[in-house]
Amino acid sequence: MIRIYNTLTQQKEEFRPIEPGKVRIYVCGMTVYDYCHLGHARVLVAFDVVTRYLRHRGFEVNYVRNITDIDDKILRRAEENGEPYNELTGRMIQAMHEDEARLGVLSPNEEPRATAYIDEIIAMIHKLIHGGHAYAADNGDVYFAVDSFDGYGKLSKKKLDDLLAGARVDVQEAKRSPADFALWKAAKAGEVSWPSPWGDGRPGWHIECSAMSTSCLGDTFDIHGGGPDLLFPHHENEIAQSECATGHTFVNTWMHAGAIRVNKEKMSKSLGNFFTIREIMETYPAEVVRYFLVSSHYRSQVDYSEENLAEAGRTLTRLYHALRGIVPAKAADVPETEHDRRFAEAMDDDFNTAGAIAVLHAVANEINQHRRDGSEEEAKRSAAVLVRLGSVLGLLQQNPEAFFQGGAGGELSADNIEALIQARADARKAKDFAEADRIRDQLAEKGVILDDSREGTSWRRA
Repeated sequence: MIRIYNTLTQQKEEFRPIEPGKVRIYVCGMTVYDYCHLGHARVLVAFDVVTRYLRHRGFEVNYVRNITDIDDKILRRAEENGEPYNELTGRMIQAMHEDEARLGVLSPNEEPRATAYIDEIIAMIHKLIHGGHAYAADNGDVYFAVDSFDGYGKLSKKKLDDLLAGARVDVQEAKRSPADFALWKAAKAGEVSWPSPWGDGRPGWHIECSAMSTSCLGDTFDIHGGGPDLLFPHHENEIAQSECATGHTFVNTWMHAGAIRVNKEKMSKSLGNFFTIREIMETYPAEVVRYFLVSSHYRSQVDYSEENLAEAGRTLTRLYHALRGIVPAKAADVPETEHDRRFAEAMDDDFNTAGAIAVLHAVANEINQHRRDGSEEEAKRSAAVLVRLGSVLGLLQQNPEAFFQGGAGGELSADNIEALIQARADARKAKDFAEADRIRDQLAEKGVILDDSREGTSWRRA
């Protein structure tokens, strides 16, 4: 039995999909006006693990993650750059796909873009107006009337009266109430727009996700996810407009990833502690970054620091050390073990990846013990278990040598390193131990660690 913490009810609940054996999940994706940052990585990796595990448990998963490719921020950035908005979004979408591929994030089943769903957005707005839940203002905008939906605030636990207290309407807006939000925005002169019954314009941000999710997954689906900053107002507004338009419950289970902090402070450009995914991966291997993110429960707050990344690298290295120099048995030849059961027990408890990773380290210890005992076949069987369980978390799928030798950066090429190792071996053979030590120190200064064993010398990047 899988239990998931539902933000809507604020408790863990037994997960029962609408259609037995099948899961429909929608996650709010990126607004593509800039490179993805560490907070985006948290959401990408968290829901990648969720979908991987659901599939591991035998569910057929239809995972939809949207792209917001029209938005105020996009138009402002395109104007600043002096480029068409769709050229900007095209570059950023390509960069996002590159980042997620390096992080081992699998592609969603569908990746709808807002600009491809304008007709569906207009149709939903029309339903809302017809049902008395929205209104066209004199300035060409269309607004959702928040007071027309009795359940407003049920996700965020905010009360409408509290939201209205002290709220003001911008003088340029034509809202009836300060809490109302835009479904359609009238186009400004020279701005990209689409024709609609209310005049040329473009969709508001909230309505985009409602139209895309229901078009792809139906009026009601199993799981809706996103980052912590989306709970209010974005997801609250999605519920209101979707349920008013369809007359059905929008989503059964709401999931939200935890926030990212940098050295115990909120990540912010103004504080100078804002990091993009690609900036981080210039220093740390992508799998180390993924391990860092996976090692904490998806709902917990994660503190990014150089020390925490370095520790993630060290602990992931220990797992790869257990696999180094061993060919795992064929997975089909290794039935489920007690480790598999404990792994599932952790993941069934609201995708407790921290507990699941503890199981990986227990398997690694078992491999090391088998090798010390000379039980190579047992070590190979345990290695197969480690690789199998690691795959559910998107970890340990590299050849160990590729992991150790393919770290981020590095002044010396693999050929240079191998040549120096050979020179060191020649010096040791000639009993010139001072030269051998000098070469080892030279490599260490360049971030290359040597491991001597009876089989020879292997190396890894620090």
